[in-house]
Amino acid sequence: MRFLPRLGLSAALAIAAFLSWRLLLQTPARSHRGDLAPKAEDSFTLTLDSFLHIQQLRKKRLRAFCSRAGKVTTLPSSKDERASLLSNLRVNTKLDLMYCQVPSTGVEEWNQLLEKLKEEKVTLPVPLPFRRLHTKETWLSKFNQTEIKAMLGSYTKVLFVRDPFHRLIATFLQGMGISSSFSSFIQEVLDSGMHNGSMAWKPLVSLCRPCLIQYDYVVMFGFLRQELGHLLRRAGLLEGSLLPELTDSQVQWTYRWLSEQMFSELSAQQKKQLSHFYHWDLAAFPFSNSFLSDHPSTAETWEK
Repeated sequence: MRFLPRLGLSAALAIAAFLSWRLLLQTPARSHRGDLAPKAEDSFTLTLDSFLHIQQLRKKRLRAFCSRAGKVTTLPSSKDERASLLSNLRVNTKLDLMYCQVPSTGVEEWNQLLEKLKEEKVTLPVPLPFRRLHTKETWLSKFNQTEIKAMLGSYTKVLFVRDPFHRLIATFLQGMGISSSFSSFIQEVLDSGMHNGSMAWKPLVSLCRPCLIQYDYVVMFGFLRQELGHLLRRAGLLEGSLLPELTDSQVQWTYRWLSEQMFSELSAQQKKQLSHFYHWDLAAFPFSNSFLSDHPSTAETWEK
C-alpha cells in the first residue's frame, strides 16, 4: 500500500497523525535493551539508582563513540567557529541550565517545564563567578570564550535524544516539509544533505556536539517524566508535585503502527541512505532497536 497525499489519508492514519502531533509521542516499536533505557510500562517506576546507572551507561557509550569518531572535543578560539558549533545550545542563566534546542526530541516539554519553574520563582542561591545577563534564556554563543568555559564547567547540561526515524515521522506529520507523501518527504531530506537540511531532521550529533559538550544527562524521549523528575531533584530545582504531567509515553500503539507503516513505504535505497545519514546518531545513542539500525550497512559506515 502506498501513502496517499496527506489530505487524503485514511481515517485511521489521520487520527494517528493527530494524536502523534498533539502528544509529540515516541515509543520504541520493540523494547530497548534494559541496560540503556528503562522499560516503557505505565507501572514501571524508575528508581534513582537505576536512573543514575542508565545515565552512566549512556554517557559511556557516547564517550566510546567520540573516541573513535574524531569529532571536535575542544572549544575553538575563533568567535565565528564557536558560533557555528554552539548554534543550537541554549542556556538559562537563572537556573544554571544548558540544553540543546532540537524540535521533537522532548525540548518542547522541557521548555514548558522551565516556564513552570519560572512561575514558581525557583532560583539557585549559589552565585556564579561570571556576570549574569538580564535575559534569563539565551544562546550560549552570545557569551565570550571565558564565560562559555565557565558555564560548561558549572551548568547542568542536558541532551534530549530521540530515535531519528521517529523524529522524521514527527516532522512529516507536523507539515514541516513540502512533500505530500512520506517517501517523497524522505527523499527531500536525503537530497538536502547534511549541510543544507533543516535542524528538524539533521542528526543530533551534528546539532548538539556531544563530543564537545560533556552533557551531565542524556534524556530519552518516551521516558521524560521519570527521568526529568530525578534530574531536576538532583539539580535542586524540583519540589513536591511541581513536575507536570507529560504525555510522551502514553500512546505507544500509535507510534508503533506509524513506524511500521511508514517504513514499509520507503524503497530499499532510501532505507540504506537513511541508515547512512543517521549513522552517527545510531552509534552514539541507544537506538539499537530503531528501524534504521536494522540495515546491515549501519554498523559498517559510521566509522568511515
